[in-house]
Amino acid sequence: MSSFRPDSMTRQPTPGLDGDGASNEFLTFALGEEEYGVDILKVQEIRGYDAVTRLPDAPEYIKGVINLRGVIVPVIDMRLKFRLAADYNPLTVMIVLNVADRVVGIVVDSVSDVVRLSAEQIREVPELGATIDRQFLTGIGTLDERMLILLDIERLMGSSEMGLVAEALAA
Repeated sequence: MSSFRPDSMTRQPTPGLDGDGASNEFLTFALGEEEYGVDILKVQEIRGYDAVTRLPDAPEYIKGVINLRGVIVPVIDMRLKFRLAADYNPLTVMIVLNVADRVVGIVVDSVSDVVRLSAEQIREVPELGATIDRQFLTGIGTLDERMLILLDIERLMGSSEMGLVAEALAA
């Protein structure tokens, strides 16, 4: 898996490729030993991880906020959210997302690449009992020998435990 660490990579949103507002292209990133994917249309930019302003009484995985060109952006460390070790090194990056008309940053171990998956390459998440909350996953992507855990980032960020975009999703 190749990794890159741009100081700042910005992309402009493009219309969905399959007509329903969802893309079949995913930005892939690493959390621990696993590879995840998020709909590329949700990605605003990729930045190197910078210090954040810590908020009092916030859960550990909510690192704080940053000022991104005049917009106050909450930052979530996905490694801590998923109960993984969080080592901050030169590969650590922040993916800035547009979720339900709100800008949110997520911290990940590294960003890999953008992949296109056909409908045949996306499988349903298997039943795993209570070990994983499937509501935040859209599927498992298969690409050659790679398996990508595809996140439903809007549902995750809008969940009651996050409480970040609930107002926007309710509107």
